[in-house]
Amino acid sequence: MKITVIGGGPGGLYFALLTKKAKPDWQIEIYEQNRADDTFGFGIVFSDDTLDEFLSLDPESYELIRDEFAYWDDITIRYKDEQISCDGNGFAGCSRIKILKILQQRCIALGVEIHFETRIDPTTLETQFADSDMILACDGISSSIREHYQQHFEPSISVKSNRFAWMGSNRVVDGFTYFFKDSKYGPICAHTYQYEANTSTWVFEMSEECWQKWGFEEFDEPGSAAKLEAIFEDELQGNPLILNRSMWRKFPRIYCKNWHYKNIAILGDAKASAHFSVGAGSKLAMECAIGLSNAMVNFGEDSIDKAFEQYVTERETPTQILQHNADVSLAWFEHMNRSWDMDINQFAMVVMCRAKSITYDNLILRDPEFVARIDDAWYQRYFDETGYDYRQSKPTPMFTQFKLKDMVLRNRVVMSPMAQYSADKNGNLTDWHFVHYSGHAKGGMGLMYVEMTCPSADARITEGCPGLWTDDQEYQWKRIVDFVHENTATKICMQLGHAGRKGSTQLGWEKMDHPMSNKQDNWPLHSASAIPYFENESDMPLELDREGMDRIINDFKSSTQRANRAGFDMLEMHAAHGYLLASFLSPITNKRTDDYGGSIENRLRFPLEVFAAMRGEWPKEKPMSVRISASDWVEGGITEEDTIAIAYAFEEAGVDLMDVSSGQTSPDQKPIYGRMFQTAFAESIRNVNKIATMTVGNITEPAQINTILHTRRADLVALGRPFLWNPYFVRDAAAWYGVDLSEADWEKQYWAGRQQAYSVKGKQRLQQLEWQQKAKPKRHD
Repeated sequence: MKITVIGGGPGGLYFALLTKKAKPDWQIEIYEQNRADDTFGFGIVFSDDTLDEFLSLDPESYELIRDEFAYWDDITIRYKDEQISCDGNGFAGCSRIKILKILQQRCIALGVEIHFETRIDPTTLETQFADSDMILACDGISSSIREHYQQHFEPSISVKSNRFAWMGSNRVVDGFTYFFKDSKYGPICAHTYQYEANTSTWVFEMSEECWQKWGFEEFDEPGSAAKLEAIFEDELQGNPLILNRSMWRKFPRIYCKNWHYKNIAILGDAKASAHFSVGAGSKLAMECAIGLSNAMVNFGEDSIDKAFEQYVTERETPTQILQHNADVSLAWFEHMNRSWDMDINQFAMVVMCRAKSITYDNLILRDPEFVARIDDAWYQRYFDETGYDYRQSKPTPMFTQFKLKDMVLRNRVVMSPMAQYSADKNGNLTDWHFVHYSGHAKGGMGLMYVEMTCPSADARITEGCPGLWTDDQEYQWKRIVDFVHENTATKICMQLGHAGRKGSTQLGWEKMDHPMSNKQDNWPLHSASAIPYFENESDMPLELDREGMDRIINDFKSSTQRANRAGFDMLEMHAAHGYLLASFLSPITNKRTDDYGGSIENRLRFPLEVFAAMRGEWPKEKPMSVRISASDWVEGGITEEDTIAIAYAFEEAGVDLMDVSSGQTSPDQKPIYGRMFQTAFAESIRNVNKIATMTVGNITEPAQINTILHTRRADLVALGRPFLWNPYFVRDAAAWYGVDLSEADWEKQYWAGRQQAYSVKGKQRLQQLEWQQKAKPKRHD
């Protein structure tokens, strides 16, 4: 077996080392265009967990490396002349050149041939190495091999907006330190860490606007260093900056759809890049090298294709998760000015949790004193803003009250509207609805939404969707609302919506969003434009005209009146997920050329008319919200600028809360899923528009809720699926954290279970904390 590796970075070297160690008789060669002692950049960062893995795979190389590492546990945030540190993080830094030299030495000792100062022409790759059984392309972020074979690897490359430059300094840094500088032209962050005794890495990052105003020049390294030394004079403590190809760049986010072609595989930054703010570039390359080496050792001699398939199977999901976390972190740094009004404590919490991989509970394990300080500051700020005093009880943010108009919620947890598809064919509620909503209201959430309810028969999504256009339906909803109010402290919200072009479809557990199988049962559809949901299957909707608009406005007004008479505490207008009102907002579904199409101001016109009509019928003391899709997950769809304009417009019209979701506008959508994957949309509205927001989407743990609230990503947190299988999610969380809720917060019929819940959950929490403490990585010094 002959293997050729193009690129001698950490990933390529580590792959060659591990593979040669496992298969000494295989011939492995590395071709590196630079000299053996060339390197660009300064230090490399690894976590304790990553070091553990390297130690287990090749103790020999680890023994050579271990004494070169600078270890630290603290992450320090320096912000507006204040400083706070979080302990227990477990990282190590090392000089990149030393890592490369040690891996080179180890490879040579095992019999790997390394050819330095050898540039490979990608156009002759296959002929030059025709005798190689496998070729590995790991030639860096500007990979010429990836570009030559781009039609096969199918790379997606997007260049991000911030400017950054890598430099070094002899200034000794304690731990990993972020210096956030409030410069006269905007925020600048210096990401710094020690990687050897007297040298630290300094990565400077700022917005394009800030960079332009300071007059930096892309390739003027000495001039840039001089300006930065003046800006960060106090932080550098008189030490000059060290340059090493320290030109200004913008980060290219790269991901290859395909990781192999013929006998060529791709690795490292050439395949997938991860923003430096999570310190994951070399980590990702080396972990993928482990996966590819294992695959080649196990299957390479029998089938290169099978080995490559195993490589993708093993590494694709971890790579996507890590890259997604890096993307979220990158996005926060692009908009760090949105958090610039925060105090040091909240700002530090945002920095620690920006990538979503670290949550409130993770930080309790790492540094309970840090969390205690953050909590104390949160309760003090909350007292200053609202007058509610939790400074002694400290129940965690999710168990603090929240007020909208005259409605006071006992906590920040919301049951999201979830279609039950259980109404009869006339839109009447059934026993299922009474049992479902009255039962869930006993689960302890602050607010419970009912499913999207329709103001007319032709506004329904399916025949199983409930309505609010008859006296009988009004009475049925009132019966549920009365039970909730008489027996629980949960508030209840009616969501009114019109299905638009997504109406007249099958039930959710059938063929969702597809027309009913019996065409005679389908009713006429309306939308902003005459565009069907499924091009060759859905019925063609009629473009809504003025007469139709007026009829629908009157339907919403009538249902609003009924919702108020039924006793609902809150009302929401559904303008998301591709339904009628959303079809006006999205440029994907709105192709009109009249006053209701084109600019975002025009696309807002009809949804605002409906909202104004509803607001006019809804009592002033009761709150209203609007649900929107902040992204269509389709090219050419809703933008962040649109979303912010939408929020401003509804705020001016009298909305009290923006319920921020995304997607479901088009069947061609390609959402980027992950935990809390929609939170960034609510965060942008919360921090730009300064209006109350609610987030929703793959939020499954109390720790995530507390993280979202602590970091001002939203004011309320809605859960859907978790409540379907555990109506007592909130009760579980209270018992888990040991929050001292009074008996009045529990229904008296359940008081006997309250004591047991706190006993059982309290023991489980202590056991988990003890186990996690024992499982914390050991320092290898």
